[in-house]
Amino acid sequence: MLTALCFLQVKSGHINEVGEALTRVPGVATVYSVTGKIDLVVIITVKDHDEVARIVNDKIGIVPGIVSTETHIAFKTYLKEDIEAGFSIGTEGGF
Repeated sequence: MLTALCFLQVKSGHINEVGEALTRVPGVATVYSVTGKIDLVVIITVKDHDEVARIVNDKIGIVPGIVSTETHIAFKTYLKEDIEAGFSIGTEGGF
């Protein structure tokens, strides 16, 4: 699976409606409203790069109220559970 993070700037007063609309887009796993220069972070989980492009261009980009998008592809995931499991290999019951 491929994960992409899409940062969105949204017209003032449209964050809730845009966020709710994005939750209905297939491939969108989660939508976060955030502080700072961007308004929403969209987590996209799909099979390949072509599908990311299709979702961002054909689905997310057409939602009324979106001013701009910036998409980043994740290439490595760090999960606390995975790191802790690695440290407990070879020990009974972990630490």
